[in-house]
Amino acid sequence: MFSSRLPPDVAPNALTRRLEALRAEGERIVDLTESNPTRAGIDYPDDLLTGLGTAAALRYAPLPLGLRSAREAVAADQARRGAGVDPAHVVLTASTSEAYSWLFKLLCNPGDRVLVPRPSYPLFEHLTRLDAVEAVPYDLEYHGRWEVDFPSIERGLVERTRAILVVSPNNPTGSYLSRPEADRLVDLCAGHGLALIADEVFADYTLDARADRVTDLALQERALAFTLGGLSKSVGLPQLKLGWMVVGGPPARRDAALGALELIADSYLSVSTPVQLAAPALLGRGHVVRERIQARIRENLARLRSLVAMHPSCELLPAEGGWSGVVRVPDLQGEDALVMALLERERILVHPGYFFDFPRPAYVIVSLLPEPGVFADAVARMLQVVSG
Repeated sequence: MFSSRLPPDVAPNALTRRLEALRAEGERIVDLTESNPTRAGIDYPDDLLTGLGTAAALRYAPLPLGLRSAREAVAADQARRGAGVDPAHVVLTASTSEAYSWLFKLLCNPGDRVLVPRPSYPLFEHLTRLDAVEAVPYDLEYHGRWEVDFPSIERGLVERTRAILVVSPNNPTGSYLSRPEADRLVDLCAGHGLALIADEVFADYTLDARADRVTDLALQERALAFTLGGLSKSVGLPQLKLGWMVVGGPPARRDAALGALELIADSYLSVSTPVQLAAPALLGRGHVVRERIQARIRENLARLRSLVAMHPSCELLPAEGGWSGVVRVPDLQGEDALVMALLERERILVHPGYFFDFPRPAYVIVSLLPEPGVFADAVARMLQVVSG
């Protein structure tokens, strides 16, 4: 009855079913997977959303790529980290997920493939499948830090490969692309006629970042490239549904891509007028929320580091950026049994490594967003369980 683009089985797994049952019984669960800053006790300015009520929003006059004022606001926001972006090269979307969908429509025919990092957030599998595109993983290898495994990329470069996706910093490994990695990726894309899609939604949240980290990959002119961002992370406002892409590369290819994206965007017109009108004010004040989120994740990372150090059988992997902590733990019972035991015994919810396609067990991934007291108590109890 339904499209083969959907997974054959959408039933919740055992962990999700048990979680739902416990919540239905009124049990309090400490959610160490929380990635929504609006539910993490972050203090937002009370008047931050005032601009959404402007009378100008009562008039609907859509522009496919977005209102000029909002695109200028995105370009100005990119400038604060040294990126000189032309507003004409900015395309507004309702979300990063929608940006991916538009790019798959732009670049791929049904059955074409894009290369995606592993480990990384599992959303790519669903987004590509919904657009009839094949997601082929390439590896990130851990050698004291996560690095791109270029032989795995080169194995994926076949006739129907259309793009390479990178996430910098990666979710959840927290690893940024280094300058040598970025240059090599751009050269590969230029040499094979591929597009480079760079998801940089967490780029503002640096932790133990290296000096040679790279952002704003769309600004080079050797290969067609797209840099993705949005209010969800940059201002901690996932409910406002405003994302963007910066289009770059060789001018002729860049301009052709913008023209085609205008047709795609005009077919959906998904970005609301109020949020576009409010974008200059929201982005202008975004530093207030970013600073508070940054303080939270740094505090929790420091506490996580000190707690893991008390358990020699566990290891906290370096976090260069983002909102996650990755803890390598003893593989005593398998990740499924481990996360279920944490839920049953301690009422703590964590992500297992396999959720992000970690290559081998055992890893536990925790969000750095929860309130510090709750976070520290839950992590201490978690480490008692995972260390046996």
